[in-house]
Amino acid sequence: MSTTADRTDLHSSQLDLAIAELAEGSERWGATPLGARGDLLARTRASVSEEAERWVAAAARAKGLDPSSLLIGEEWLTGPYAVLTSLNALGRTLRALASGRSPLAGQRFGRAPGGRVTVSVLPHNAWDGLLLHGFSAQAWLRPGVTMERARVSAGLGQLTPTVAGGVGLVLGAGNISSIAPLDVLYELVAHNRASILKLNPTFDKLLPIYRAALAPLIEQGLLRIVTGGADVGGYLAHHLGIRHVHITGSAATHDAIVFGGSTTLRLGKPISSELGGVSPIIVLPGRWSRRDLRYQAQHVATMRLHNGGYNCIAGQVLVLSAAWPQKRAFLEAVAAALAAAPTRPAWYPGSDDRMRAASAAYPAAQSIPGGRLLVAASAPPMTAALVTSAAFGRSAGAGVGHGLTGAASASTEDMLTTEYFAPVLGVVELPGFGQVFLDSAVETVNRDFLGTLGANILGVPATIRRLGPGFEQAVARLRYGTIAINAWTGVGFLSAAAPWGAFPGHTLDNVQSGIGVVHNALLLDDVERTVVRGPFRPFPRSVMHGEWALLPKPPWFVSSRSGTLTARLLTGFAAHPAARKLPRILAAAFRA
Repeated sequence: MSTTADRTDLHSSQLDLAIAELAEGSERWGATPLGARGDLLARTRASVSEEAERWVAAAARAKGLDPSSLLIGEEWLTGPYAVLTSLNALGRTLRALASGRSPLAGQRFGRAPGGRVTVSVLPHNAWDGLLLHGFSAQAWLRPGVTMERARVSAGLGQLTPTVAGGVGLVLGAGNISSIAPLDVLYELVAHNRASILKLNPTFDKLLPIYRAALAPLIEQGLLRIVTGGADVGGYLAHHLGIRHVHITGSAATHDAIVFGGSTTLRLGKPISSELGGVSPIIVLPGRWSRRDLRYQAQHVATMRLHNGGYNCIAGQVLVLSAAWPQKRAFLEAVAAALAAAPTRPAWYPGSDDRMRAASAAYPAAQSIPGGRLLVAASAPPMTAALVTSAAFGRSAGAGVGHGLTGAASASTEDMLTTEYFAPVLGVVELPGFGQVFLDSAVETVNRDFLGTLGANILGVPATIRRLGPGFEQAVARLRYGTIAINAWTGVGFLSAAAPWGAFPGHTLDNVQSGIGVVHNALLLDDVERTVVRGPFRPFPRSVMHGEWALLPKPPWFVSSRSGTLTARLLTGFAAHPAARKLPRILAAAFRA
């Protein structure tokens, strides 16, 4: 009869063998020409495409989603679609380098405040320009980096392809199914590292899907995928055969690995990380039509409720001007949009406890059925409101309802310094209008909010134009890795060429939202942030108001009626791009 010790020893020996095989694979990768590397990514794209349907179904089961749910489109976009677009973009970079060109050849450069050089990362190709018409993104390089340095340094590990990066550990996220594969791809292409991927237990049942989808990497000895708890993660992190650790998760898990419950460093190797935070949604006061209020309220509901609220850049706190005459109307629209969003199970572990903690921290919070709004008649500056769940149970089919409260009696400190990772939305009011309000909002979120991963700004284009250079200077002062203007930072996550990570400068003992970047298919060096811009209004109102944007309501909106079909068609397009597929995609998108 085997003992627990026997089973542990067996598991450890299997992990040791996997690391040894990966070390050999890393050496083979170092001897693989760039062209052959691109071919490997193309084969991986084919296998991901073959598994896409099963991938989405498995992710939906893991999250308790009914197969007929309108929310299944989220699993297409943040699952196989994101991986396929990354494989396409990374393959394009490898082809450029193999032909002796910089990945930045043909990319548009620009300037941002402080003399910063910017590189266009969305649209990344002609297809993006059509399918995401009206959306753009620029990577801002760190101050002092020149265009010539950017061109020369783009390529990272592929500039020295024969230098093997050894074996790295990737500790996978448990909320979005594309994150772990994307991290593995970035480790391989940016750093020439083979990876042992330990899945988060929430996605353990995706193990056979991942192994089939990523089979070409596994067959080449560049990837091994394992499951297990904290003991397995700890064993691998401190294994002598592991050169580097990358984690997507919480700061608490990061610190447990790095410090092991001590105040001194216990991890004897580099670690990179993406750890989330409290994402603000800064709303610029201006003259909004009723349709503007309704559309942007749906936008806010999407930022908060996409994936059930279990996103590292889920919008958590609305930052409003106390002087905005339309403040109450906007909050009413937000409450209605939250109430109208499709229900779903509270599937992520610990969600119920976090919701109870939020309610305890804000005892005046009320859950309002039917989208009705109860707000204090006159809320003073720096008060908080709470959108909370009407259902705490995790029983099968239990839905999450949403309501908006009046002013909380508790301090805003908890709301600003706790990433709830649940459907909780706070409201902070600041004095002022125009530039005064914007400057105050930037100062407040930089100083008081936990983390630096993502920040969102919503405002009528005319308001932004009136602010002029003051608006761009305010954006430059925001210390966030991705800033979305009239868009959600999730667009930056889904843009394969956009660098994704915290604002640079964090340290192991004050890690905040993490260290380093991922995605970044152009393999840019010296990145400071990504700035995403989108249309304030959907087509056709965008064009009617002078915005050159042809995209209707985006398929990632939780209120999109055709999001699943559009996302599925986009995934098929990413697997095999062809002009003949465009009419059907656009027709689906316009039924949102």
